[in-house]
Amino acid sequence: MTADLPQRQGPLAEALRQPLLLGLFLPIQDGGWSISTLPRSTDWSFEYNKRLTLQAEALGFDLVFGLAQWLSKGGHGGEMRYRENSLDSFVATAALSSVTSRILLISTVHVLYGPWHPLHLAKYGATLDHISGGRWGVNIVTGHVGAEWQMFGKTRVEHDLRYEMVDEFVDIAKRLWLSDENLSLDARFWSLKEAFVSPRPAHGRPILVNASGSEAGFDFAARHSDLVFVPSPTGVEIEPTLEALPAFTGRLKAKALAQGREVRAIINPTIVSGATDAEAQDYYRAIIAAEDKDASVGFTNRVRGDSDAHAWSTHKPVEGARAVGGNLHLVGGPERIRDYLLRLKQSGIDGVQISFFDFERDLAFFGREVLPLLHEAGLRI
Repeated sequence: MTADLPQRQGPLAEALRQPLLLGLFLPIQDGGWSISTLPRSTDWSFEYNKRLTLQAEALGFDLVFGLAQWLSKGGHGGEMRYRENSLDSFVATAALSSVTSRILLISTVHVLYGPWHPLHLAKYGATLDHISGGRWGVNIVTGHVGAEWQMFGKTRVEHDLRYEMVDEFVDIAKRLWLSDENLSLDARFWSLKEAFVSPRPAHGRPILVNASGSEAGFDFAARHSDLVFVPSPTGVEIEPTLEALPAFTGRLKAKALAQGREVRAIINPTIVSGATDAEAQDYYRAIIAAEDKDASVGFTNRVRGDSDAHAWSTHKPVEGARAVGGNLHLVGGPERIRDYLLRLKQSGIDGVQISFFDFERDLAFFGREVLPLLHEAGLRI
């Protein structure tokens, strides 16, 4: 395996100066992250997500992130036809590079589906590194839903074997980013003959991310990733999550240290806030009361029943959790949200990739009412 190739001083290094990274999980799919019919502005369109990205950049957010998914007609079903319409994460976030100037742009890619080859990632990544000025990165995912594999005419590969495959995939891409000579090899899963990428990335390599809670995923992250999108170990409730996170994130970071590296752990909370705790709770209850239950059942059947992911195996079921969405629910007035984020930081979390229910409205409220409190608390500089 090649030595780790860190991104040189640039946009990622600048973002990592922040005590708590702030990311926005873009709703590039119908319904965003919330299976609720309560009226809201949230929309999958590129124009809407471009506005959100520019809004987040103006507020000082560090990164935006897009989901990758493959669904049949009707999406997850229900009145909403939840997530039937969705933009491709790789194309959409790459397109945002031309309208932004500072914020990091992370694309999610299933590199084991279809015709992807390490040379594709190496060439595309080098190109986007130049276009974005070092702000583009890739979230490498292996694909845990059996039906998605079948859409590509494939049978799902066993969980840990998938990580062996992407380990070799990323290692080859790194070698291509580093090499000033042709690369030929016949490895276990991938072969190349006189492959070459020029220009090489201007910033060493693109930002590397993965999303996992499994041992195999943590091992991959320890060898390759800059940022690791971790699930809540216990589910959407904040207090059990805070109890479990120190050991969970500690295990990940210890694996990285054993490789002579440092990784940052990021978690996905959905933030439901209001002027007071009572107002936030009313908003939270209204979202849950409008749950599209048929869509929730469809979602659960697909991502739980047809999945071999380890991330949700220890989650406690909570009524209405899918109506709100996200890995973790943070509900309260601005001061309570600040306190939750401070405690997440103290539990080993280095950043939050935030979802909202009504993205434009709720992001504006967060920027106006919560963000100043994060600066006062030393979570932002």
